[in-house]
Amino acid sequence: MRENSIIEFKPIGVIRSPFKEPEGTPIQPVGAVNSKGRVELSEEYEEGLKGLEGFSHIILLYFFHAIEGYSLKVVPFLDEVEQGVFATRAPKRPNAIGLSIVKLDRIEKNILYVENIDILDGTPLLDIKPYASVFDNVEFERNGWLSKSLHYAYSKRADNRFN
Repeated sequence: MRENSIIEFKPIGVIRSPFKEPEGTPIQPVGAVNSKGRVELSEEYEEGLKGLEGFSHIILLYFFHAIEGYSLKVVPFLDEVEQGVFATRAPKRPNAIGLSIVKLDRIEKNILYVENIDILDGTPLLDIKPYASVFDNVEFERNGWLSKSLHYAYSKRADNRFN
């Protein structure tokens, strides 16, 4: 594949949440405890949900649809110092792809009911993956610049810096 090739994604559904505006939206699922939402998967993909009900958590990959442009350096929500965008989870990225791990409550046909959602209402869904602790829960050695501000993740909300 050439470096400047175009990659196209077709949303497979839409994410519904109580967060109607970017400002005030939790910045990570850990700060969205008890926030309930749902994933409305397009009916044509319902068959692909078989077996997912056995997982307590799922990974949602989505498109930051409310973001325009990107910045290679940003001041992230949990810091006051400018960082490179790839050292953050800031939404203004060259490819505006987001990732959240949410709790799966239940599935009814093509609707997934989830908790701890930190995603803006109406966000296009790109993919769903099961969270598997044996694969996804890795031991780590360092948290970089986040080490000094991780405790803020539980209460910090988005402001307008990435609008």
